[in-house]
Amino acid sequence: MEKHTQTLEIPKWSALLVEAVNKPGLIMKAYSAFHQYSIGNQLLALMQCQLRGLEPGPINTFPGWQALGRNVKRGERALILCMPITRKRREETADESEGEGTFTSFVYKPHWFTLSQTEGENLQPQVIAQWDAKRALAALDIELISFDSMEGNCQGFARKRQVAINPVAQLPHKTLFHELGHVVIGHTLEADFADTEKTPRSLREVEAEAVALLCCEALDLEGADYCRGYLQNWLYQGVGFNAHAIPEKSAQKILRCADQIIRAGRPDIAQEHSQR
Repeated sequence: MEKHTQTLEIPKWSALLVEAVNKPGLIMKAYSAFHQYSIGNQLLALMQCQLRGLEPGPINTFPGWQALGRNVKRGERALILCMPITRKRREETADESEGEGTFTSFVYKPHWFTLSQTEGENLQPQVIAQWDAKRALAALDIELISFDSMEGNCQGFARKRQVAINPVAQLPHKTLFHELGHVVIGHTLEADFADTEKTPRSLREVEAEAVALLCCEALDLEGADYCRGYLQNWLYQGVGFNAHAIPEKSAQKILRCADQIIRAGRPDIAQEHSQR
């Protein structure tokens, strides 16, 4: 039986994100192999496969593989992923009456095995659903409006729950993901944003550009190289921020946001795999 005493040093989400920024193709490889899981868990699973010399591929739990007619090979160690756990809590109100509620925490569990760690019946190749912008906008409750900025270099902007893309934007998909990032993360609750070709070096811009990088590279769309260059320049100059890493809270928001955008644009996916 798999023991829970595996000694894997779990990296911070910021470390995984910086690794993805600095290694072209890493996000696409992780997404292709583990697309049913969150982007954070995709990177975490790929890192473990690389460290242990495992071939990246479909992953499942021990009983999950058995249900598919495959068995985990003797002696194989499970991969560790981050999973949500919902717990009940009791709260006392001001009038001393009691009420029940729930909260979600995230824990790391070693429950998953790659295809290469199993043997048995052959599996049908997995088909990754195509991403559709209209479907994503509807699912995220974000409106695409006409571009009305008079700023010549403006590629797009976000206002509350609206985004607009310049009809002649150089990288329309990248710009769309960037503006969606502003909205989904919550930047537009505070102000409107108009993004020029030379965006300011602010944490909000870094968060939105990182979302665009994750989405563009995972979906193999043009624009990832531009995003990567911007982010690497910010990381290494470190103007006003840590030059060596994206702040952990920002990394968590970036990964969660990119995951929401990608899932919103794909047909319905089994929610049992929606982790972290």
